[in-house]
Amino acid sequence: MSDLKKIPCTIVTGFLGAGKTTLVRHLLENAGGRRLAVLVNEFGDLGFDGSFIEGCGIEGCTQEDIVELSNGCLCCTVADDFVPALNTLLNRPNPPEHILIETSGLALPKPLVRAFNWPDIRSRVTVDGVIAVVDGPAVASGAFAEDPDALEAQRATDASVDHENPLEEVFEDQLLCADLIILNKTDQMAAGDRGNVLAAINEHLPRAVKVIETTHGKVDPTVLLGLGAAAEADLESRPSHHETAEDHDHDDFDSIAFPVAPVATPEVLVARVERAAEAAGVLRIKGFAPVDGKPMRLVVQGVGQRIGHHFDRPWKAGEARDGRMVVIGLKGFDVNAVEAALRNG
Repeated sequence: MSDLKKIPCTIVTGFLGAGKTTLVRHLLENAGGRRLAVLVNEFGDLGFDGSFIEGCGIEGCTQEDIVELSNGCLCCTVADDFVPALNTLLNRPNPPEHILIETSGLALPKPLVRAFNWPDIRSRVTVDGVIAVVDGPAVASGAFAEDPDALEAQRATDASVDHENPLEEVFEDQLLCADLIILNKTDQMAAGDRGNVLAAINEHLPRAVKVIETTHGKVDPTVLLGLGAAAEADLESRPSHHETAEDHDHDDFDSIAFPVAPVATPEVLVARVERAAEAAGVLRIKGFAPVDGKPMRLVVQGVGQRIGHHFDRPWKAGEARDGRMVVIGLKGFDVNAVEAALRNG
């Protein structure tokens, strides 16, 4: 099969809460008749992003077009999960014209790009492009870097300090592999912050990569799809802190799912999530819950002290109206404090 006949795949990567799922939904909603399929991967005890996409009423998007992989980070489970799932999509009687792959917030894109050279799939698919979604306000607040002066001073006096913050390493690896960078949530940033974040991004890039500023992941699909990068044949220009999946250690993080009871109003749950986000070591909270008297499911997600919420879809007939929140934090984060906050506020 020639490159012209390979099915293009777009890898959407980005840190916790950057807006990857919102971007993917926007692409599905504006597909213009193109047959798109999605492989979505969420790090944690339970996957949620797939449920935010499937059954959402997007014309032409059915449940069989959404494949959710929640058995682990895609970059670490290529053979067991990613390749078989991709083959399932490719072997359909009417295969997709383009495949979107949304990685977890802790995934490294380079091992996934390298997997496109596997014998099972290399003649059938190509990486059209790697898109890194950046949470602008989070980066502006210093969420992925320590004080550079203090860090350099520590390195100068302690020979054992030879590594960076693991969060910063993941963030950098996602930028280093990208063919296009989406600086998201710019509506929440001051002009000076946007300039600082753009400068920080460019400092990490070894090659010319375009950065697009946006809000709510709203980018014309013609800009994102059809990059023709063939990234799997261009691995040398994509350096990484972790050159193999085995070097990528998820033991730096914990992910725990908590049940959430129905709430009287959205504000009640938002207040509880805000309190939970204050617990030491918490990085991101995302999930949903029923609201008394409301037919729609309430989605709440937060990174740091920025908490957002919206009703995403009606509860399905016969569906258990059970709420749950996934909390991702640094290893050993205060689970008891989070649980108490989500239960009682």
